Amino acid sequence: MQATPAIQHGRRRSLATLSALSALTLAVAIGMPNPAHAQSKVLRIGYQKAASTLVLLKAHGALEKRLQAQGVEVKWAEFAAGPQLLEALNVGSVDFGYVGEAPPVFAQAAGADFVYTAYEIPTPDAEGLLVQKNSAIKSVAELKGKKIAFNKGSDVHWLVVALLKKAGLNYSDIQPVYLAPADARAAFEKGAVDAWAIWDPFQAAAEKQIGARRLASGVGAVSHHQFFLSARPFASKNPEVIKALLEEVSKEGQWIRSNIKQAAAELAPIQGLDTDVIEIGLKRYEHIFKPVDAQVLAEQQKIADAFFELKLIPKKLDVSTAVLK
Repeated sequence: MQATPAIQHGRRRSLATLSALSALTLAVAIGMPNPAHAQSKVLRIGYQKAASTLVLLKAHGALEKRLQAQGVEVKWAEFAAGPQLLEALNVGSVDFGYVGEAPPVFAQAAGADFVYTAYEIPTPDAEGLLVQKNSAIKSVAELKGKKIAFNKGSDVHWLVVALLKKAGLNYSDIQPVYLAPADARAAFEKGAVDAWAIWDPFQAAAEKQIGARRLASGVGAVSHHQFFLSARPFASKNPEVIKALLEEVSKEGQWIRSNIKQAAAELAPIQGLDTDVIEIGLKRYEHIFKPVDAQVLAEQQKIADAFFELKLIPKKLDVSTAVLK
């Protein structure tokens, strides 16, 4: 018996539905993107536990809420220090991060494709060169021939170079001991090194917990800028995401400045430090961020030139090329 037009239409519709489902199943099976999720994006942020602004931005969740409307998922990855974070950026594991002034120089020399995105105004008091409370060393000049612990390629690497120069010493006059913060503190406490260059809140923790004495801070020697860096491909393709991210970072910085005690209380269980220690560290940072300008790039060029002269990096750099035109 011949099927009625209504039955034929129903069969065609069923076959079309089955074909669509089969195509979708095949797409999933061979790893093709699902059109329903084709517009989704992921922003991968690298942060350090000591980077209070990003830590609190992560904890408060404001960025996730804002970017959700743009179809952007936020993922966070923690790193021990700036050099490790930028190594991840270099191999494409993160899109955005917050580091000190020296790590970008080492990363650019290694061929990392990033751009300076914003910076924190100078915070030279937030890093220092520590000695034991009973150390006989009273000045940086007395560190000639001594062992100084610090994280290689981090902002305190530049602090050591600058403080030595200010004291009339060469980098070759000291014995650098390259250690990450936790290992450096252990070596410092055991007396395996004579001094330790470190940033806050680790600096404040050593002062409060073991009575470490600041031989010198960065004041008068370095600017100690902190930088927000973006992977160039991500920044080029996602300007609106970067804009939203920096606006939320600035809001978080303003909140910290107005709520130091509350911020310290929230950070204490995350950073594993006493609230009063974190409060000291927070007060040594400015939490004010600005777009990268010619002056701050000139200071970065000075660092790059100094590291090249010391053969700490393999080639001469033009830091201005690490800016999105």
